[in-house]
Amino acid sequence: MKNDQVVGIGEALWDMLPEGRKIGGAPANFAYHMSQFGFEATAVSAVGRDPLGDGIVAEFDARGLHHDLARVEYPTGTVEVSLDAQGIPCYDIRTEVAWDHIPFTAGLQRLAAKTRCICFGSLAQRNPDSRRTIQRFLDAMPETSLRVFDINLRQQFYGREVVEESLRRCNILKINDEEIVILSRMFGLPTDITEAGLALKRQYALQEVILTCGTRGSYVFHDRGISFLHTPQVEVADTVGAGDSFTAGFCASLLRGCPIPEAHARAVAVSAYVCSQHGAMPRLPEELLQDRAPELG
Repeated sequence: MKNDQVVGIGEALWDMLPEGRKIGGAPANFAYHMSQFGFEATAVSAVGRDPLGDGIVAEFDARGLHHDLARVEYPTGTVEVSLDAQGIPCYDIRTEVAWDHIPFTAGLQRLAAKTRCICFGSLAQRNPDSRRTIQRFLDAMPETSLRVFDINLRQQFYGREVVEESLRRCNILKINDEEIVILSRMFGLPTDITEAGLALKRQYALQEVILTCGTRGSYVFHDRGISFLHTPQVEVADTVGAGDSFTAGFCASLLRGCPIPEAHARAVAVSAYVCSQHGAMPRLPEELLQDRAPELG
């Protein structure tokens, strides 16, 4: 699938987990998993001129992940991650770091023109520099491309303006049950989360809205109805990056021409596997990467 350009744009950083540091950042996680599905995937971000930045470049190279990582005069991003008794992560995200200042280059202009699918979030738009770059990239993409807004609300790093602008530029929204409550209050949507998801789809003419609810299952609201699947029971190592792998599994299936229920089933299975592993970028087993979506137990 060498002509299928896929991009994850935004934060690339180190998650400082209790067991040690691991590569992280939602767009990079997405790009890595899309590369496992055979797509030409690129992680777009910025890192510092420091050993942590060198480490991210080396890690992406070792994984065979294409990257466009600008080296800038800010420290490489880090996130202190602590886990609760259920393995749910809590984040302390450092500010004024390299991925806040991603420059828009001629290389990114060329990449955007041939990108078939992109995943972006709100976190990397907390600073005007990266926000402008992400918006310019989106505007330079072909009209038929998938533009996935994985909203990814973190701490205080979001606002109505960024969310609204991103909803206008995307055609797929990925959101979780806690985030949709925040958007319901922000936009005066119905308090029922399924009604809120449908309202967002209608209001912004979205192709799909993906709503994940942790152990309580997940929904995909689409033009032909609603797909709901239960979350498989697995022994959870941690949930870091699970949502990013869900998005990748879903998008990989759509790009392969799979129907929504099949794309949804693959997303659920991939996410469940990632929850059973430590860190956001485990190697996926071959049965999850095949053209046919896995059976859910």
